[in-house]
Amino acid sequence: MAALSKSIPHSCYEIGHTWHPRCSWAVLHVTQGALAESLRIYGTLYLIAAILRKRKLDYYLHKLLPEILQSTSFLTANGALYVACFCILRKLLGKFYFWSPGFGAALPASYMAILIERKSRRGLLTIYMANQATETLFRMAVARGAVTPLRHGEVLLFCITAALFMFFFRCKDGLKGFTYSALKFIVGKEEIPTHSFSPEAAFSKLDRKIKHHEKISQPLNILALTKKLMDKVCKHGPRHRCCKHYGDNCISYCIKGFIRMFSIGYLIQCCLRIPSTFRHLFTEPSRLLSLFYNKENFQLGAFLGSFVSIYKGTSCFLRWVRNLDDELHALVAGCLAGISMMFYKSTTISMYLVSKLVETMYFKGIEAGKVPYFPHADSVIYAISTSICFQAAVMEVQNLRPSYWKFLLRLTKGRFALMNRKVLDVFGTEASKNFKDFTPKLDPRYTVVPPELPLELS
Repeated sequence: MAALSKSIPHSCYEIGHTWHPRCSWAVLHVTQGALAESLRIYGTLYLIAAILRKRKLDYYLHKLLPEILQSTSFLTANGALYVACFCILRKLLGKFYFWSPGFGAALPASYMAILIERKSRRGLLTIYMANQATETLFRMAVARGAVTPLRHGEVLLFCITAALFMFFFRCKDGLKGFTYSALKFIVGKEEIPTHSFSPEAAFSKLDRKIKHHEKISQPLNILALTKKLMDKVCKHGPRHRCCKHYGDNCISYCIKGFIRMFSIGYLIQCCLRIPSTFRHLFTEPSRLLSLFYNKENFQLGAFLGSFVSIYKGTSCFLRWVRNLDDELHALVAGCLAGISMMFYKSTTISMYLVSKLVETMYFKGIEAGKVPYFPHADSVIYAISTSICFQAAVMEVQNLRPSYWKFLLRLTKGRFALMNRKVLDVFGTEASKNFKDFTPKLDPRYTVVPPELPLELS
């Protein structure tokens, strides 16, 4: 605590923008880098989203470019305003304290920047940054010995979160919007209590489908035999009267769920690896095979497939045992399905779902009149969460999520790594732990404290 109360007299040039002594030029350099990266990120993101949502021509002509520019302005402003507030705060305080180069400079910058972004996107950004900040605080606590990490803790957290989400999904008006649509896509509409489907229509449709395949003469290959076997399994087998999967029995219902989500997970991971694979296609053609036979592809597929099959299997089992369909079944089924994360452990997914669950419960509390509504709460939470991450990025990069640190480097064109963190070691957070070999070359004409390495003037 004694180290945290210290202050250092260095200027903003000596600590922050070590690549240029002028604050205005430093802000301009970061703005240029952030603008280019933001345009690349949001241009790609919005274009892909528009294609997937099958937007009409009017959207591409009148709305796409303004939305890209608005989000680009937000992200660019966040980077540029941070450097500006960094310099302003140093001039106001006359020195640097433990909190000022990270949290203090990022708080006003992030709040001003999020107000530029569209209101419809602020909630999503807030959840993302709250997730980052929570994980960062946990890493800080572990590094200080205040918290002992639990083995498979992310799996346990996912089990609890999945249980609550699936319970809300089963309840009437429990979930709305994207979360409801996503879970409906993953587990299927058969698990929704309001799902109405005629059993007679389902069986007649299945009979017509089987007869149609019987009429078509085709060679008996492996695919045809598998399809024929699946049709027989689907038609003949046990199904409880409370189960709403009328076209399948309970066994085939679980098997089909696994195959469907395994395929989706496998393809998602393949698509994520396409850019990096094709970059090295001509230099290393053998890497093309790794696109399809990569271990992570099967891990994500096994995670999604087993989650759905365990959830559906447990739900069917409980309906058979209790002879009724109950929303409470979702708590047990969701918790057991969460064990599937053992195939694809991800702290990011667990923390994101926790943040989303807290948001869901908060809005439910507002609807019930039990929790007060705070105007601009999303903007305030975003600013605080971003400030926590920036504090870690300045003072203890080793406790920041590596993917977020890489993002900050891309956004600033590597300038975030040029901070003089050796001077910040006085605060006791090992700020220079990952930068032992870096010492900035400073111009002594603009320094308060004599620099460690003299600048060679041309």
